[in-house]
Amino acid sequence: MTDIDLPDGEYTAVVDNVEDDLATVFFERDGEEVGNAVLEASQLPSDGQHADAIVSMVLSGGRIESASYKPEQTESRAAAAQDRFDRLSKRPPSDEES
Repeated sequence: MTDIDLPDGEYTAVVDNVEDDLATVFFERDGEEVGNAVLEASQLPSDGQHADAIVSMVLSGGRIESASYKPEQTESRAAAAQDRFDRLSKRPPSDEES
């Protein structure tokens, strides 16, 4: 099992990707990214073993004490990212169109 180099406490973990039974996970606290780790995918809840999954984690001594998949947060974050993409992909009006 991989030690996670973060202080003890509760974190929001965002699964970046899962490949060859390894998951790259970014950890957030208070909306700010505070670290990352590569974990065995089996350390994540089974329903959270996919890219962009949001998992609430409690760390203690560099180890995962508990982890729970957050489907509602996963969906809302994906919708917000899609909305940002859609807004940014719209071409601004030209001088002739304004």
